[in-house]
Amino acid sequence: MIRFNCDYTEGACPEILERLCQTNFEQTPGYGTDDYCQQAAQKILEACQAPQAAVHFLVGGTQANLTVISAVLRPHQCVVCAEPGHINVHETGAIEATGHKVVGLPSPDGKLTAQQVAGYWDGHWADGSHEHIAQPKLVYISDSTELGAVYTKAELEALSQACRQRGMLLFLDGARLGYALAAQENDLTLPDLARLCDIFYIGGTKQGALFGEAVVICNPALQEDFRYLIKQRGGMLAKGRLLGLQFDTLFTDGLYLRLARQADQLAVQLRDALQELGCPMPVVSGSNQQFAVLPDRVLAELGKDYAYSHQGQVDPEHSLVRFCTSWATRQDQVDRLIGDLRRLCR
Repeated sequence: MIRFNCDYTEGACPEILERLCQTNFEQTPGYGTDDYCQQAAQKILEACQAPQAAVHFLVGGTQANLTVISAVLRPHQCVVCAEPGHINVHETGAIEATGHKVVGLPSPDGKLTAQQVAGYWDGHWADGSHEHIAQPKLVYISDSTELGAVYTKAELEALSQACRQRGMLLFLDGARLGYALAAQENDLTLPDLARLCDIFYIGGTKQGALFGEAVVICNPALQEDFRYLIKQRGGMLAKGRLLGLQFDTLFTDGLYLRLARQADQLAVQLRDALQELGCPMPVVSGSNQQFAVLPDRVLAELGKDYAYSHQGQVDPEHSLVRFCTSWATRQDQVDRLIGDLRRLCR
């Protein structure tokens, strides 16, 4: 069975495993106060060209999302996202469990637009009964999105401007950020994110690390006491050096983007083959997630040898599915999948 159902089926890249073994018997302070965490944070700040920012390491994406969102919102405030957004559909109500409402806005590709954000905020304050409605304060986006789309610099600049003009905060979920930054169509950089977002995180779990996300807090007003809030939410790892060591490795010699670029290149090969076969694709993207509508008869055969993610029934004979490549996907695995798709679809 070859797994294309997600991008975290493998363990960790060899470079990380090697360093974990090399340092296994070192004794270090706990809770992220060790030298490896400090080195990793410094490398991330240099890559972001944001010396004023603060970096904190957490174990996973849901933990990062709920910690950040609950930290920056007051009790009466809510977070706005695209309807397919991860916090809205795939986190079991984790944000709502912190006491904050999630408001999903329609989106065919998982992106939010500046016009949507401005319209929702303006509509809230124009409502005479706005004090009876959760107040929009935070905008949540992800890059790439849940449907594989990648934000452009112009789109993010417009979103950032719309937020700042209205006193809203912009938070970018970067669980798959490397795959977005390495995509063919991408024109964003880490310094752009640090300039345009109040807070974002750099994903490791899906991009070569055993686990871990690096939260980058760019807005100084959000930095105070964040470690208290990490601890309160159960996110302060006692063996914090395991997180720092992994990100220190990923941000050495361009490894992070190199791993992502390899996954994207293989995903593009699969995308091109699906398009050649005439398979409808709701989002055409150069990131590592590719969505396509395929006949159920084809999927039944594919399911014998490949794992993929079923996204929903399109009609009685077709389904939307997702194929994911990862930092560890091999050329021969993609070649085999493409060969079987061509055999079964023609």
